Amino acid sequence: MPGTFIDVEVDDTIAGDAAVAAKLAEVCPVDIFAVGDGGRVQIVEENLDECVLCGLCLEAAPAGAVRVRKLYDDGALLTRA
Repeated sequence: MPGTFIDVEVDDTIAGDAAVAAKLAEVCPVDIFAVGDGGRVQIVEENLDECVLCGLCLEAAPAGAVRVRKLYDDGALLTRA
C-alpha cells in the first residue's frame, strides 16, 4: 500500500539482492528501506511519506531498479539528478 504522497517500487530483479538491500537501508535518511527476510529489500510503508526526494536510493541501486512516484503529481517519477 503506497503512502499518501509517495510510493516506492523496487524491481523484482534486485529485490532479493542482499547487498542492494543493505545499501538502500544505509543511504535512506528516513528509513524507507530495510533488509527483510532472506536479505530481501523491504519497504517500510509507514515511512513512505517521510521521503525527502533526495534521490540517494536511485543512486544506490542499478538504473531503473528503484522508482519513487510522486502521487501528488499524477504519479510522476523522481529522476536522477
